[in-house]
Amino acid sequence: MNRPLQNTFVYVLLAIAAALVLYPIFYTFSATFMTPDEASAYPPHFLPGSFYIGSILTVFHLVPIGRFITNSLVVSLLIMIGQLMTSSMAAYAFANIRFKGKTFIFSLFMATMMIPWEVTIIPNYLTVKKWDWLDSLQGLTVPFLATAFGTFLLRQFFLQLPKELFEAARIDGCGHVRLFVRIVLPLGRPALATLAVYAFLNAWNMYLWPLLITNSESMRTAQIGIAMLQFEELTVWNLVLAGVTIVLLPSLLLLVLGLKQLVRGLTAGAVKG
Repeated sequence: MNRPLQNTFVYVLLAIAAALVLYPIFYTFSATFMTPDEASAYPPHFLPGSFYIGSILTVFHLVPIGRFITNSLVVSLLIMIGQLMTSSMAAYAFANIRFKGKTFIFSLFMATMMIPWEVTIIPNYLTVKKWDWLDSLQGLTVPFLATAFGTFLLRQFFLQLPKELFEAARIDGCGHVRLFVRIVLPLGRPALATLAVYAFLNAWNMYLWPLLITNSESMRTAQIGIAMLQFEELTVWNLVLAGVTIVLLPSLLLLVLGLKQLVRGLTAGAVKG
């Protein structure tokens, strides 16, 4: 197979794969602006016949989706900030500070990434319940303020920073705190932005943990709000998809704005680690 034909074949496969991935998102946004009859038609319509916003208005009427989105936003921001702080400090220590047993401790730290979340959910729940953190903001955020993945990601990036820069700073009298604040954090902005996007999206899309520890509507998050649009007697799918669209927009916007930094940060350390 010659090269142009091979490239054409690859592009066709990629186009088909992209269409399969994008179709659910495209149909979700389309169904949001369909009437109930259009949304339930078979075969399904790919484009709405008219710009119908009744589904969106009904979603805001049925559930306090604004409150749920605010809760998700607060929880996601707190988790993102917490992970940035803990991961950056731990990554700096593992990358630039010499101490006894560093390799073993780092290996042990990374081994926690192999533990499934389902294994830790019961101990975490019992701990949160014992501390009387059920149905509270701290119960939603504290278990996620530290992450081994974020530490690994930032450590790989910090290891690529020129050693001469650190040596020159130490000659000028910089300690670890000034090195971290004045040099490492400004130069590590691409990796920090990557971790910020990753942490925010993960926290925004959490469902099981908020469902487990929250009882009142005042503490429910957006993902639970979508599930509340499904009823046992009847599920109106254009209402559900309208709720999905409302909740999906912030994460899609953040992903589009931070995609370049996300890809750049995830590939950091691929050559040098």
